[in-house]
Amino acid sequence: MTREYWDRYEGVEIPLPKVHIDREDQDEHSKRLMKTVDLWDNPIPEEAALRARRAYFGACSFVDDQIGKLVKILKDCYLDKDTIIVFSGDHGDMLGERGLWYKMSWFENSARVPMLVNYPSKFKPKRVMESVSTMDLLPTFVDLAGGNSSTILPIDGVSLYNYLISDKPGADEVFGEYMGEGTITPVMMIRRGPWKYTTSLADPPQLFNLVEDPQELVNLATSPRPEHAQIFSAFEAEARKKWNLPLIHRDVLDSQRRRRICWEALRIGKLKPEYKL
Repeated sequence: MTREYWDRYEGVEIPLPKVHIDREDQDEHSKRLMKTVDLWDNPIPEEAALRARRAYFGACSFVDDQIGKLVKILKDCYLDKDTIIVFSGDHGDMLGERGLWYKMSWFENSARVPMLVNYPSKFKPKRVMESVSTMDLLPTFVDLAGGNSSTILPIDGVSLYNYLISDKPGADEVFGEYMGEGTITPVMMIRRGPWKYTTSLADPPQLFNLVEDPQELVNLATSPRPEHAQIFSAFEAEARKKWNLPLIHRDVLDSQRRRRICWEALRIGKLKPEYKL
């Protein structure tokens, strides 16, 4: 981010994180993340949090301006009506919420990203309330280009084309798998309707109702209410059927070992650049 965008927020009131959770009250995965990024014994002071959030605001404005330049070029070339523009992202940022920074979790700040599709000649602007996934982009692109997404290789995503051209409700579900930084075993997520469920071999499961509890403060996985217990039990059964967690855990470790062996082998000898015409 350049100084231009930093200065754009000079004197602007930047909101501080809303959700504060004491260390001892954090869930196990969040505790591990705090230790992974050295926040456990070194919490971010308020002044640094303000700087970081101001920089994030500036970065968002930078992206907005670049999209604006692209749209202007398309209009100047009379291509804006027949060009499909898709805007999305691969992750969000906790930005200090819950005492967390960066991504690496299934909380909304980290996992929820924008998804905008603009194609004026085919459909009018509207807002889709159902949850969708970036995994859905490939089959959607095929359908938008006039192809048949049902003929491509089996993939986890589903085409969003019907969302765009009609008001028919969709599946409203997303499956997520995370095996990156801060994990000691894969962490899986199911988002369906108002519910978000997460599970792993190492940490207690979580169940949130994002309509009633958008800040994900009340874990209903241990709720004594029968309706919650029934929903939680159904998610547990679905997860066991969908994922063989012990097998996936072993596969990840085997992959890591193979890559470490390759890395050690690549470090032997002298690195020489190679040029080919």
